[in-house]
Parts: sequence; structure tokens; C-alpha cells
Amino acid sequence: MSTEIKAPQFPESVADGTVATWHKAVGEAVSRDELLVDIETDKVVLEVVAPADGVLTAIHKDVGETVLSEELLGIFEAGAAASTPAPVAAEPAAEAPAEAPAGPGGAASPAARKAASELGVELAQVRGSGRDGRITKEDVEKAATAPASAPAQAAAAPSAPAAPASEGLQRLPGVGQAEGQRPERRVPMTRLRASIARRLVEAQQTAAMLTTFNEVNMQPIMDLRARYKDDFEKAHNGTRLGFMSFFVRAATEALKRFPAVNGSIDGNDIVYHGYYDVGVAVGTDRGLVVPIIRDADGLSLAQIEESIRDYGLKARDGKLALEDMAGGTFTISNGGVFGSLMSTPILNPPQTAILGMHKIQDRPMAVNGQVVIQPMMYLALSYDHRLIDGSEAVRFLVTIKDLLEEPARMLLDI
Repeated sequence: MSTEIKAPQFPESVADGTVATWHKAVGEAVSRDELLVDIETDKVVLEVVAPADGVLTAIHKDVGETVLSEELLGIFEAGAAASTPAPVAAEPAAEAPAEAPAGPGGAASPAARKAASELGVELAQVRGSGRDGRITKEDVEKAATAPASAPAQAAAAPSAPAAPASEGLQRLPGVGQAEGQRPERRVPMTRLRASIARRLVEAQQTAAMLTTFNEVNMQPIMDLRARYKDDFEKAHNGTRLGFMSFFVRAATEALKRFPAVNGSIDGNDIVYHGYYDVGVAVGTDRGLVVPIIRDADGLSLAQIEESIRDYGLKARDGKLALEDMAGGTFTISNGGVFGSLMSTPILNPPQTAILGMHKIQDRPMAVNGQVVIQPMMYLALSYDHRLIDGSEAVRFLVTIKDLLEEPARMLLDI
């Protein structure tokens, strides 16, 4: 029985998507719930899985094409075997010479052809590891990064002078590059990257953004963590005590004292939020995403750590859902994990403030008239000056500093 494979129903905030990767080729056997295709939107990557065991018999939207909500992507034959649909097998064979020249690996998947075009890899020189020797995207990426073998270089040498000059510019180093050429490659910007770029420019163009700085002595938090981290992990089923939970808790307490920092601007109105949904910026291969810790003021340190860990795993695997990133009243960005000593974070509209954490570094500090080496961290608060006054922003950041340097204040609410 033939079944139409359609794009998921997109939320109102998502107009369309792009076919990112087909994980199965036409004529290939598929198991129930096995991943067929990834649809990339400007926020997340949506997965479409097989409704039953069977065979993918047709692809109507190839990699890179735009799709609308619930638009037809392909045709699926439930219960069929990979070798049965002869007419389907004949169709791609007729097109194979134009799309993927025969080589050691035979035919190539749509994702492999796209990757080969981007990386400047000759499909005829790639050995496929897929079903019936089919070339996969992973095969192309391995061929692009692996050093060329001596026989391959020798075989390619006679034909190198005959290649047009422009061809070398599309090749990467180590993949048939002629001496003296300066390779470069051009790839389309992903929807997520384009969305990030648009929002960052929008934030700088529409907000009166200003940044204030301070520094915090991390020794009290480090001592507390070192003293209780083992007991904490045992008591909370393996959840580790990190630094981010302290910053989320300190920011939440500070937001209660300075409501404007937790607000947003909607036209000519100011919206003061009576809840504290804190976004934690996470870097991924596809770009920066900001999953939201809902009602952070009501969570324990262990619950905050669990949320951060779960979001980190989802972001790494591309499993974040739209609802994981919707909303948010305040954002924390930790550039210190990459070694940043100081930066000016950009607002995440329509929020009016964002806290930037940085690298912990030992510095000489004056303590009671003595020079003492202390683990210090620079903090940065970028804020929208249209809503938040400078004095309010400075006092907000000083409150976070005080809470972190005396963690008991967070427990005693002072």
C-alpha cells in the first residue's frame, strides 16, 4: 500500500522549511520509525520517520528544496521488499549517468551528491559503504578529509593540466588541488544560521543596547562545589553540580528585585513578566540555540542542572523541539567554556537583557590590604537602555556578584 510522506505541520511562527538530508534512497528498504528525511527550519530540524516497514519508492523534494507545512516529500510503499519495485529501480538508473557517474561505489544518494558538490569531491573516486555499494554522505566526507593515496595522485596527474582553471577553486586542500591554486568553496547559509544572523542584526538596529561589566570572585562557589559535589551527585542520581545552576539561581533572585530586567517592550507597551523563564545559550554544529528553563525560580539546583544537561544532549543530537526554545524572559550566555575572557553579548529579542559569563582566571586581587591570587570571572550585562536605566543595570549586576560571592544569601533570601 502506497503512503504519502509529508512534511510535518509547522507552527504559526514557521512559514516553511528546507530539505536538509534524505537518509534513505529510492528503492531502499526502511524499518518502521526509521529516520527518512530531515527538514530544517529557521529554528529547529524536524525529523520525518517511516510509518511502517517497507520501501521508499519516490522522492518529490530533493535536498535543498523548500517545503511548506504538510507538503508532499515522497512516496512510501508499506510491506514491500527492496528488490520488488522494478519500475522504481529503473527510473533512477536512467538518471544515474547525469547525476552520479559510475565509480567504485556505484550510485550516490541525494545527500551524497550535494556534499560532493560542496566539497569538490569526484564521486567516481569514492567507494560506497551503503546498501549495494551506494555512496553515502559520510563516504563523501571521509573522501574529502582523507589524504590522497599515491596511486590516486598518479592517476590524476595526467588529467590535471586539462582541467579548467575555475575547477581548482572549488576543491579543498588534499582533494585534487593543483599547486599554487587558492581553493575556496561556497555553500548556502542554513536556515538556522540565517535566522540567527537576522535576529542579531535586528537586536542591534532596534534596541538602544549598552553593556556594563563587573567581576566576581568564584572562590566561594568553587569551595562549596568541591566540598559537596560528591554528596550532591549521590543524592541526585548522578546529576553533577556545575557552575551554571548557581548563575541561574543568582540571576533569578536578581530579576525578582529588578522587574524591568525581566521585562520586554511590545510596541509602545512595557510587559513586566511575573515568571522567570531563563534561556541558556548553547552552541551547536548548526548554530547558536537558546533552550528555556521554565519557572527557574521554583527549581532546585539539581533540577536546574538536570534541565541544562538534558538540553545540552538534545542540542548535540539535534533533538531540540520548537517548544524547548519558545519564549524566555532573560538569557545567560557562557562564552567562558570556549576561553573567552570578556565580551559584549547581544540581546535576544524581545528580551531586554542578557548576562555574559566568561573564563575563570587567577588574578592578583587586593584583600584586606594584602595581594591574594583569586579565581576571578568577568561578568557582562547587555541591556536595552530604552527600558532599563544605567543605574538599575549596574545594581542588578552587583546583586548577582554579591549572591555568588556569598552563596548563603541565595538560601537566606537577603
